[in-house]
This record gives sequence, structure tokens and C-alpha cells, in this order.
Amino acid sequence: MMTSTASLFDPRAFIDEQVKLIQETVKGHAVIATSGGVDSTAAAAIVGKALGKNLTAVYVDTGFMRKGETESVRDLLSALGIDVRILKAGDEFFAALKGVTEPEAKRKIIGEKFIRIFERVAKDVHAEYLVQGTIAPDWIESGGGARDVIKSHHNVGGLPSDMKMKLVEPLRDLYKDEVRKVARALGLKVSERQPFPGPGLAIRVLGELTPERVEIVRGCCAIVEEEIEKAHKEGKIGVLPWQYFAALLPVRSVGVQGDIRAYGETVVVRAVASIDAMTATHFHVPHDVLSTISRRITNTYKDKINRVVYDVTDKPPGTVEWE
Repeated sequence: MMTSTASLFDPRAFIDEQVKLIQETVKGHAVIATSGGVDSTAAAAIVGKALGKNLTAVYVDTGFMRKGETESVRDLLSALGIDVRILKAGDEFFAALKGVTEPEAKRKIIGEKFIRIFERVAKDVHAEYLVQGTIAPDWIESGGGARDVIKSHHNVGGLPSDMKMKLVEPLRDLYKDEVRKVARALGLKVSERQPFPGPGLAIRVLGELTPERVEIVRGCCAIVEEEIEKAHKEGKIGVLPWQYFAALLPVRSVGVQGDIRAYGETVVVRAVASIDAMTATHFHVPHDVLSTISRRITNTYKDKINRVVYDVTDKPPGTVEWE
């Protein structure tokens, strides 16, 4: 398995090299796919240095974003001095994914839908180039050549074959720990932010995607983040996990609410430690913190969720996300 060489990595030299390379290869206007995460924000900052006003950042609210995500991303990208377009496309994504339950199909549909939206913006601003924050684990896990497909990342395996734009991926050969170094060198506030998948909550809702089920997992993810971050501030957790979230499973089981039989779905809580996202170990969250998370979730969604479990699987054999 490929591993990071971050100990030999010079982020400032990398930034300078990429700015020069982009100025030499990108002629004219470009649009950049931005999510507010470390990867796409670092890519936006680098390409913004190279292209200035010839860069338009596009943030697509797919309907699968975390609580408060769109508002915080708008503020973040505006602070970089880049032209930002916020597009609400939840109806488009839900329509395209109606009835789809297979994980690979979800990722590829989402990837293509993103591209079609970026193509519309590119036509409007007369751009020929699409910048993405693709990093090494994305294309390694998406397979190709001698590599098996672990899961098709929407920005790699989900790209349609008839895409009209030319790809620019300045972070393509970096691992997550190297990207964080680049973000720190750029002075970005998101340098330590936990990863959030491009398809968003769509891959944290196993089974059919409906607005109701996505809203449940959005609330559950917020509860997990709030309680783990609170435990960290209180000294119960030394270092925050690499990633921590909730996923909604299409598994129904019998429970009890008061004296009444309840039949509800299951939420799984996941927290992992990692360096470069290629491997990960499950994170030890204190039992009292897990108990608080469980009570909050089941009390908040008492008519929908009656069981909360904790995932103690490493990567491998599992992956960080469930889909």
C-alpha cells in the first residue's frame, strides 16, 4: 500500500511550484469545486494566488450538507478574496438519486451531477478549466490500472466520460497530512478541520435517500460532533479523532418507549484516528460520552431511532465512511 512521505515534504516550496505551474498551463478563466474542506480550500487558495480574478469558486449545496455548513463555507471562501457562487441544488440531487440504494451508484450519480452543474457555471463565466481538490487517496481508492476499486470517489470515479472541461488538480499527489501542512503554510483556518466526504451525508444514509432520513443523520452528526468536541474541551479526550460522525442504517429493530413497543432504525457512531486516510484505527471514546450521545439521539428522534451502536472497526478491513 502506498504511504505518505510528509516528513520530507516542504509545503512552501510546493505552493510556489504549483502557482508557477498553474500560471503556465491555465490560460483564461477556471472554476473550482469547493466544499469548505481542507483539500478544496487549500486548492482554492493556491489557484487563487495563480489566477486572481480569473478564478470562480463554486459551492453546491446538494441538500446533503452538515448543519450550518453552507453559511460557514460562504464566510470562509469570501475571506479568501475569491469570487464565490453558492448554488442550491438539493432538489436536483434528490431527484437524481430517487430509489438508488447501491453505494457505487450513489457516488457516480453524485459525481456526474456535480460536473453538469460546474459545466453550467463554466459556460456562464467562459471557463475551460475545472479545478478540484483531489488528493492521492481519492484516485488510489477509486481504482484503475492494477488498482482495485475500493470505492469510487465522486471527483474521480464519478467523472462522466464526456466532461467538457480540462481538469486541474494541484493536490493530486498529496496525502491528507501533507495537505494540512499546505493549509497551515497558507494560513487557512480550516487546516485542522475533520474531513467531510464530497458526497456529503448522502453516503451516511445507507439505503434510500429521502429528505427525512437525511435530516435525521444531519442532526445525529451534529450531536456526535458537539459531544466529542465538548469532551475534548473538558479534558476527557486528549486529541480529537481524525473523523467522527453518525450514519443511519436501514436496519429496524424492536425497542420500547415507556411501556409501548417501538420499531425504529439504527444509528451507528464512528470515530477514527488516522494520519493520511489510507489506514485508520477506531478511536476510544469514553463510555460516558457515548452514553450521552446515545441518549441525545434517541430522545431527539424517539419516534424514528431506537438503537445506537458504536463502530470499533479499523481500516482495513473497513473504510472510514460506511459507503
